[in-house]
Amino acid sequence: MTHIVVGKTAPGFSLKSLDNKEYSLSDLIERGPVIAGFFKISCPVCQFTFPFLERLYKHYGGNNVTFLGISQDDAKSTHKFAKEHGITFPILLDDANGYVVSNAYGLTNVPTIFLIDTDGAVKVSSMGFDKKDLETIAAYLAERKKISMSPLFRRDEVVPSNKPG
Repeated sequence: MTHIVVGKTAPGFSLKSLDNKEYSLSDLIERGPVIAGFFKISCPVCQFTFPFLERLYKHYGGNNVTFLGISQDDAKSTHKFAKEHGITFPILLDDANGYVVSNAYGLTNVPTIFLIDTDGAVKVSSMGFDKKDLETIAAYLAERKKISMSPLFRRDEVVPSNKPG
């Protein structure tokens, strides 16, 4: 795999969100860990994965934990994707200037999700949908926030262990 792996330092970036607010990784990790999920709106695995990221955000976001979606599409299409899939955490745009941030992270597939700790090190690097990786992120955030881990997946859901991106 060519993407940034666990233990490596995440490349810094600064991107604008759908509401035109600037987000800088260096500023965000000063406040706490960052979960960054890269995606394309046309990707079926991204469409499947992002509602689970939203669940993680609802359980563990805020209080010094930042969730970001990083879209490889234009603002209008990305806004529609967020609305259709119920995404409420900030979504940044990496479609201008040739996917500079996606390329810096060495992405070959989407979705790719990173858990970046406060020292800038990647704690989780997950390509495609990976149930175990999402549970690892949940466990890390629950421990960090000193709260009990809530189930990410409901018993009535049929969720595969993974789906390649």
